[in-house]
Amino acid sequence: MARLTGLSPEYVERANLRVRIDRFTKELLRDERRTVGRLDSRFTGIDRDAAGERTEYDPSYTNIYGPFTATLNDYARRELKYESDLPYEILTGRVQPWSYEGYQNRYLNVAEPLRSAMTENPALRVFVASGYYDLATPYFATEYVLNHMMLDASLRDHIEIREYESGHMMYIHEPSMVRLREELLGFYERAAAR
Repeated sequence: MARLTGLSPEYVERANLRVRIDRFTKELLRDERRTVGRLDSRFTGIDRDAAGERTEYDPSYTNIYGPFTATLNDYARRELKYESDLPYEILTGRVQPWSYEGYQNRYLNVAEPLRSAMTENPALRVFVASGYYDLATPYFATEYVLNHMMLDASLRDHIEIREYESGHMMYIHEPSMVRLREELLGFYERAAAR
């Protein structure tokens, strides 16, 4: 596990082989007094306290938030001609109502609703885009869940998984954005032809 994660064997052992993401982002580059981003671990940050248990902030989020919000606001107003004084909210607790009522006190697992939807609608196709550097939704975790959701064998080829040299948002890494667009266009064509 140490070899695969870049963490020291001692740290992995002290964590009982259960390294949480928030600890990983703090520990990986601790010797350099740097942290890595959760949304995109290619981004690094600097915490005041290099000995702390958790990062002060997500360096990927702080680098993505401003440009993404400005671009979407510009697109909505200039291209879509949408006019509103309401601010565009991104990853905020102010977006309400947002209820996890059906999932309180348990892990949120959407694999079963997806399996059910694909079973009830055999024409449904799913495209999954995963970034290698995404710690928010790790690419192999997604693949693991999809492979274990008890989907009938006749429907398994209805799911296409593509991995990118990016984090959570493929479109901030230009080569990944270009490839994502090409692969989505192909996916749409194949899905529409069936």
